[in-house]
Amino acid sequence: MIEEKLALVRSALFLPASNPRAVAKARALAADLVILDLEDAVPPDLKDQARTAARGAVEQDWAPLLAIRLNAADSPEHARDLAALQGVTPDIFVLPKVERATDAAATVAASGRPLLAMIETPAGLYAARDIAAVEGVAGLIAGSNDLAAELRLPPGQGRAGLTLALQMIVLAARAAGGIALDGVWNRLDDLGGFEADCAEGRALGFEGRTLIHPAQIEPCNRLFGPTADQLDDARALIEAATGGAERFRGRMIEAMHVAQARRIVARAGR
Repeated sequence: MIEEKLALVRSALFLPASNPRAVAKARALAADLVILDLEDAVPPDLKDQARTAARGAVEQDWAPLLAIRLNAADSPEHARDLAALQGVTPDIFVLPKVERATDAAATVAASGRPLLAMIETPAGLYAARDIAAVEGVAGLIAGSNDLAAELRLPPGQGRAGLTLALQMIVLAARAAGGIALDGVWNRLDDLGGFEADCAEGRALGFEGRTLIHPAQIEPCNRLFGPTADQLDDARALIEAATGGAERFRGRMIEAMHVAQARRIVARAGR
């Protein structure tokens, strides 16, 4: 099922659907998910071209999972997106700036596909639990740039001011049994900063993040995947577990630790 594959996503690369060269190259990239964008990355005069390109892209073979990001529900472009993509079946749709569970539900109903909802505003944060619980919503994406702007955080101050918002997104996604993907990193020439940011997001509970450049794929996959030591430990734990509470390598384990170890092994396989 698509939800099982999404649960293993570490890297989700945004690409403007209106850029045919980038879209063609993306079909063979090592990203776990490619998101063809019809929203912010596409200027108004190229929206129709982007929709046509997205339709054609879905008909091609893709190594990564494929998603299409629609325009926001309150945008006049949203209805045009849905009309143009009627019958088109990417693996998943992405809806930006979601603030109401009803908008997520309506998009799932209209598209007939699973949905990742982007939480990008204070109103979206407060509604995140209800949004994540909508049938067909597979998880949440943190729109960290928009959140920082909406919360009026000082630029260049890191993400400390976003900590509560990011944790709310993770909590809402987990409460509904969905995935949580961290937001994008804008400074393309600062891969060291990107790696530190990935480690911070992983520590908050995100299992992956959205990207804006192919150069970010490898470090993202590496940092959101298990280390060799973690994988070795997980495999040994699964092998040693016999049920109930027991001692393993100097610590107590039980069923939840076995489930966690199985998730680690599954992510390594991805």
